[in-house]
Amino acid sequence: MADPMRIRAQVQGDKAVVRVLMSHEMETGQRKDSAGKTIPAWFIQEVGVNHNGRAVLTAQWGPSIAKNPFLQLTVKGAKAGDKITVTWKDNRGDSRTDEATVA
Repeated sequence: MADPMRIRAQVQGDKAVVRVLMSHEMETGQRKDSAGKTIPAWFIQEVGVNHNGRAVLTAQWGPSIAKNPFLQLTVKGAKAGDKITVTWKDNRGDSRTDEATVA
């Protein structure tokens, strides 16, 4: 299982700014190792963000996303104490879900 995501959600007026740092190696499938063999692709394919159980973002990613990707979004109507849940799934079937409380 991957390392936990670092999620920070802070209220700014009538919305919250959510920042997420995901820990993932993200291989494109185009690099070669020292023996000249292609390193298999391994990347996050699906990302979802929920605010109090309601989907506010769904995304499909590909191999061109950077290692340990950073995601930032604004959630309208979020207030202190609300729950933000972030989930990702990669092309090997691994997944991770983490939750933060809006501050």
